[in-house]
Amino acid sequence: MSAMIALSRFVGNTFAIWVLLFAVLAFLLPSAFLPLTAFIVPLLGLIMFGMGLTLKTEDFREVARHPLRVLIGVLAQFIIMPGMAWLLCQLFALPPEIAVGVILVGCCPGGTASNVITWFAKGDVALSVGITAVTTLLAPIVTPALIWLLASEWLPVSFWAMFSSILQMVLLPIVLGLVAQRLLGERVKLAVDVLPLISVVSIVAIVAAVVAASQAKIAESGLIIMAVVILHNTLGLGLGYLAGLLTGMPLAQRKTLSIEVGMQNSGLGAALASAHFSPLAAVPSALFSVWHNLSGALLATFLRRMKDDKPAD
Repeated sequence: MSAMIALSRFVGNTFAIWVLLFAVLAFLLPSAFLPLTAFIVPLLGLIMFGMGLTLKTEDFREVARHPLRVLIGVLAQFIIMPGMAWLLCQLFALPPEIAVGVILVGCCPGGTASNVITWFAKGDVALSVGITAVTTLLAPIVTPALIWLLASEWLPVSFWAMFSSILQMVLLPIVLGLVAQRLLGERVKLAVDVLPLISVVSIVAIVAAVVAASQAKIAESGLIIMAVVILHNTLGLGLGYLAGLLTGMPLAQRKTLSIEVGMQNSGLGAALASAHFSPLAAVPSALFSVWHNLSGALLATFLRRMKDDKPAD
């Protein structure tokens, strides 16, 4: 079992490489990965179940200890990324399906990968987990509302259909994970140790499925989508850091806000796009998943070298 745990850690630490590798393979050999499209929603549910297994009471203590910091992070997450997505869609005059896909990933909550990147960047991991948890729990209401508000000018958006989907894909698996953790106690630790492996395999499979399903459209429009994805992520990382700076946060918390705002739950974006729009609408989420893991790792390497200018409390 120790070998499995070691493999899980290795795969978790090299997450970005696997996402990139299988995205390329799915583009070159789409037929081999097309069957995975049927498993996008269950795979996302598995990831969220894993999140429920790992959430602890202490993770929410940060909300009680520093409610203002968590609130700033949540507001930044749900204002900056959706707003930047809408603005980029207008500036680039994107086709409807791609525009909806960009807005969709912008309206998603933070992803669990942000917690790992925050740790590597020597940020405030407790704050990162707190923001991720709160944005994820708010997602069934906030994400459909934002998508309806911002994307309806391109394609019809059903708030209630998305609300129902996020309840099933996100909230229900998290609750089941919390219940399993409560019932199994220490016995759940073994599962938690191999969660990085399960999460990476699931995300890689989702990305590969989306890329395979939209291979022709990516070949046609991939460069413009990638340019928008890179700009979106870069603006999120930069404006997240700025939000922390303007609200007087110490360096560790500014790092956290940068990463939390810039990194999205792109798996949820891909699943929602596939379920409610089209495979093409899921492409921005798939490319975002590839890019934000690379940019997050690079940013963390830079941020961890920065010296704090004031002590955190």
